This record gives sequence, C-alpha cells and structure tokens, in this order.
Amino acid sequence: MNENEYEVIVVGGSYAGLSAAMTLGRSLRKTLIIDSGKPCNRQTPHSHNFMTQDGRKPSDIAQDALKQVLHYGTVQKADDLVIDVRGQDQNFLVRTKSGAIHEAKKLLFATGIKDLMPDIPGFAESWGITVIHCPYCHGYEVRGKNTGILVNDESADQFARLIKNWTPHLKIFANGEAQFDKTMIKELGLDVIEKPIAQIVHQDGYISSLQFADDSSEKLDALYYRPAFVQHCDIPEKFGCELTDTGHLKVTEFQQTTVSGIYAVGDCTTPFRSVANAVAQGNIGAAMLNHELINES
Repeated sequence: MNENEYEVIVVGGSYAGLSAAMTLGRSLRKTLIIDSGKPCNRQTPHSHNFMTQDGRKPSDIAQDALKQVLHYGTVQKADDLVIDVRGQDQNFLVRTKSGAIHEAKKLLFATGIKDLMPDIPGFAESWGITVIHCPYCHGYEVRGKNTGILVNDESADQFARLIKNWTPHLKIFANGEAQFDKTMIKELGLDVIEKPIAQIVHQDGYISSLQFADDSSEKLDALYYRPAFVQHCDIPEKFGCELTDTGHLKVTEFQQTTVSGIYAVGDCTTPFRSVANAVAQGNIGAAMLNHELINES
C-alpha cells in the first residue's frame, strides 16, 4: 500500500471521528483522519453527561483522545479540509484544500452539522455557554435559575414541559407574535413574551438579560434554543448519500449510509447531540466497517 493509500479515511476528527479511528487502529487498519479543527462545541466551556469526563473542557477531552488514538501506529492525522470525493467503494479518491490526494477503500464521515443562528446580537457569542440546546448537557448547571426558551412554533409546548423539569423560573420568548397555541403553555403556568428581541446582554457569553425592541428588558441566566442546521460538509449528499426528513445523513443501525462503502457517525446523523452518543456511534460504525473489510478480503 502506497503512502497516500489507506484502508479507511475518517473525515472529521472530533469525538465521533476519533472514536472511530481508535476502533480502526485497534483493528490494525491503515487509517487517515482529516480534520479542519472547527468542532461545533468549540465555544462550550464544559462537557457533561459523559462518564469519567464530566465537567471537562471539550477541547481537553479531544486532545487527550487524539494522543491515545495516534498511539496506534496504523492511524495518522492530517490538519486539512476535504473538498472533493470521487470514485466508488474500494476505490475512493479524496482531495483536500492543501492539494493532497488520498486513496481509500472506505470512507467514514464524522463531519457534524452547522447551526444556523438567529440574527440577534449577542446570540452567537453566547451559544454553547448560556444559550444552550440540550438540558441533558447543560441543564443541571442552570437548574433553578431564571431561564427562557426561544421558540415560535408548535414545539413550544413539549419544549416547555421538558425544560420545566429543571427550573420553575421559566418563560417562553417568541421574538414576535406567537405562531403557536398559547393555551397549553399558560396551563403550565408559564408566560409567553411576544416582544421582538433587540439583543442578548451578556459578558463573555454569560447572559444577564434580554433587551427588547421597546427598550424593556428581562433578567435571564440561560436561554434554550433548537437551531435550524445544515450539514457541515455537503460532500456526502453530493455523492448521493440520502438525507432523512430532518436533514441528517440517513444511516442504518450500523452507521452505513445509502452509498456503498461510506459510513457516517455523530451529529451529522442524529438529533441526539452529545459527546457520549458521538463516541458510541464512532465505535459502532468503525467496528462494522472493519467487519465489512474482513468479509471483502
């Protein structure tokens, strides 16, 4: 096998990609991780709900994981960006931004998703810090605090029921006229604020209040939001991999996409976004990919 020939190329080197690479390394597979260094949680100060790593900085977990993965001699990493994929199962050509061309029998995408932020000053700066999407990842840290949910569709009722488990001090912010039935929200004892939001007032991502277009404000410690998203990497879709109705890459229970020889793991495949889930998917996908290579040898 030549220098630029690999059995597997893993596109994306965060938790799912590193987990997959570790499994492949332990399976003696010549593997290349290609990663551009922009994980979606790069702003998040602490990771939670992942055993033995609870409360650690996400980048620290990833750095330790990379050291452990590269301990396996068959695994290499390139700090680069994949811009094109050609070929087919057993014979993929991967081209990167630096101009490198690599060959691989199989591909595994762990490229995540790109959150689409609302055009509210202060939102992007607070995302992943006190503007959060997941109570299982961050809810305990803001339990009992003044909390809001930014939502303006029919998911408001179920979203409110979920977050109310963590705090009774909860309000719904529609950022304009509510496009949902407010009756059930009021039955929960919650207020619906329909004022347009002018900005999120924060210090280094830590919210102190919401300021509205009418110059009034609301004291707040945390704000939940479920953003729309697009695939961080559109190459699998362009290559023919199907998407689900939610916009995720369609995979089997073994993380196989609809294109032969291509697997996908992590946030690009599921709405359940957590470090623990990404690691689990990486492990499963790589193990099944290895079985596929064994069966084809």
